[in-house]
Amino acid sequence: MSPPSPSTPSTPPAPTPPGEPTGHTDGSAPPEWTAGPDRTDSPSRAAGPDRTASSSPGAQPGRADPAASHDRAQGAPPDRTDVVDLYLRHIGSGRAVMGRVMGGMAEVRSEGAWIHADDGRRFLDFGGYGVFILGHRHPAVVEAVHRQIDTHPLASRVFLEPVAARAAQALAAHTPPGVDFVHFVNSGAEATEAALKLARAHGRTSVITTRRGFHGKTLGALSVTANPTYQTPFQPLLPDVTQVAYDDPADLEQALAARRDRACVVVEPVQGEGGVRIPRPGYLRQVLALCRVYGALLVVDEIQTGMGRLGTWWGVDAEEVVPDVLLAGKGLSGGVVPIAAMAATAEAYAPFSRDPYLHTSTFGASPIACAAALAAVRAMEEENTVARAAALGLRVLAAVRDVCAPYEGGLVREVRGRGLLIGIEFAEEQAVGELLLEMIARGVLVNHSLNSTRVLRLTPPAVVEETALDLFLTTLAEALRSTAERMSG
Repeated sequence: MSPPSPSTPSTPPAPTPPGEPTGHTDGSAPPEWTAGPDRTDSPSRAAGPDRTASSSPGAQPGRADPAASHDRAQGAPPDRTDVVDLYLRHIGSGRAVMGRVMGGMAEVRSEGAWIHADDGRRFLDFGGYGVFILGHRHPAVVEAVHRQIDTHPLASRVFLEPVAARAAQALAAHTPPGVDFVHFVNSGAEATEAALKLARAHGRTSVITTRRGFHGKTLGALSVTANPTYQTPFQPLLPDVTQVAYDDPADLEQALAARRDRACVVVEPVQGEGGVRIPRPGYLRQVLALCRVYGALLVVDEIQTGMGRLGTWWGVDAEEVVPDVLLAGKGLSGGVVPIAAMAATAEAYAPFSRDPYLHTSTFGASPIACAAALAAVRAMEEENTVARAAALGLRVLAAVRDVCAPYEGGLVREVRGRGLLIGIEFAEEQAVGELLLEMIARGVLVNHSLNSTRVLRLTPPAVVEETALDLFLTTLAEALRSTAERMSG
C-alpha cells in the first residue's frame, strides 16, 4: 500500500455545497452546514448527479449497486425525499438539513468496511465514531445475536442470566489486573453515569475532568464533557466539577490538593472527540500517582480508545496503569448491538456489589447485547484484532502523513494518531467541512471531532482490506487537492 501522489487526476470539480461551515471557534460546536438562502433546493456536493461514488469494486459511477433492488425489498424507502421529510416532521429540522447536505441518502445495509445507501451506492466507512473495530455485521457476532434472539433475547431480571456472566468473564480476562467486576449498560454515557454514581457512593463528590474531554451527553456525563456548546443550555449541571488542562499533571495536582479525599478524576488515554490529542509518555502514570497521593478515585474513559482501537486492548496498557474504574463501549458491541460497561476493582465496586439494586437498568446486561459483547471479545481473540490494529495503524498513519505532507504548513497543521485512531488537524475550521463533503462525494465516510472542530477523525476498522486502503488514500489525496483549491480560491 503506497500513498498516491497529490497530482493524481481528480474527479470532476464538485458543485459548491449548500452553505459553508459556520464560524465556530476550535473547541466549540462541530462543523455544521446549512442550506444557503439561494440554494435551498440545490443538490449537495455528495448528491450531485455528476458526483456518484466509485467507491467499491463492481460499482460503476452513476450506476446503482446490483444489491439496491434487494435493499428496497428489505424495506428501504422508494423515495429518498420521503426520509428527509420524515426527519423534518418527527426527528428534527437540524438533522434533516444536515442529511440533505450530505446527499439525502439513507443507509440501509452494511458489511465489513462498507455501508450501502438506498440509491445503490456504497461507501467505505472510515468513520463510525470508533464503533466498528470489527467492521459491520461481523459474522460471528451476527450469528451469536441471531442465536440469542431465537432463544432468549431479554431477561426477566428475576433469575440469574448466564450470557451476562460469561460476557463479564470474557471482558475481565482483558481488563487491567484486578479490574474484575463488570456492570453492563446500554451506552457510553450510561457507563459514565454509573462511574459518577459509584464515586459518590465512596464519598467522592467532587469531580475533576479535562478540557476538551468528552464523556457523553446525559446530564451527569455532560457535566464532565467540557464543551460549553453542549453544557450551557442545560445548566445547572452537577455541582463541584472542575476542569483541568489535559496532559498537565501540575494543573491536576493543584485541583486535587484542594479536594483531598473527596475527588473523582475522569480522563481519557487519548482524547478522541477532543481531536485525537495524545498525551506525553508517562502522563497516565502520573495521573494515577497523584490520585493515590490525594485519595482520589481514578476513572479512565476507554469508551472510544478501548477494545483494540489504539493497538492495545486498552489505552492504559501502554503504561501498565490500573485505574479504579474503566469504561468500555463502542467496539464492545461488535458493531451489532449497543452495549457498554463500567468495570472496576473489587474495592471500588464494593457498593454496587453489596446492593444489586443500588444502580439498575431495565435493559442493562440484556442477553442479546451481552451475546454481542461475548462474541466480539471472542472474535478479537481468535482473529488477533488488537495486534492487527497496531500494525495496520502504523501503516495508515504513515501513509496519511505522506498524503498530507504537501499541505503541511498551509492547509494541514498536523497529522497524529495511535493505532486506528487518527486525526488530521487543519489550519482552518472550514477545511474540515469541505474535506468531509469531498470525501463523501467520492464514497468515503469520515468524522469530524465534536470537541475540536479543526480536526477530521479517522477510525477505520481492523478488518479493512488492502484494496480499500488504497482506495481511501487515493480518495484522500483527491479530496485534499480539491479542498486546497477551493479554500485558496
